[in-house]
Amino acid sequence: MTAETHNAELWKITLGELDEKMGVKIVEESVQRVVATMPVEGNRQSFGLLHGGASLAVGEAVGSWAAVIHASTLGKTAVGVDVSATHHKSAREGTITITATPIHLGGTLTTHEVLITNEAGQRLCTLRITNLLLDRKN
Repeated sequence: MTAETHNAELWKITLGELDEKMGVKIVEESVQRVVATMPVEGNRQSFGLLHGGASLAVGEAVGSWAAVIHASTLGKTAVGVDVSATHHKSAREGTITITATPIHLGGTLTTHEVLITNEAGQRLCTLRITNLLLDRKN
């Protein structure tokens, strides 16, 4: 950790409109880990399963928030440039947990792994997101 990191104010997560509609709740936020939860109810597709698009939307949000928190330690911001996901299984009810942890925290790019699990701790989806760090515009 650099002296610049010690003096930087960490960015705090603010939910967007979609996050609020999906019922996302922030559990933990730091450079090393961002954790959120989301109900399955209200985020299901027509077959009664958790919608894959909902998993991607919440996974991308949590991974991007993690990148912006890191970027804030450098006086920068972050924008997503790549996201990919593998759906392992689905859910019909309950609450999912979304956890983003860094794979790479650079000065130009960050890459995070985002795991989505059910209440039993079973992996539902794995995402990888890469964000580009940019200077903040005044």
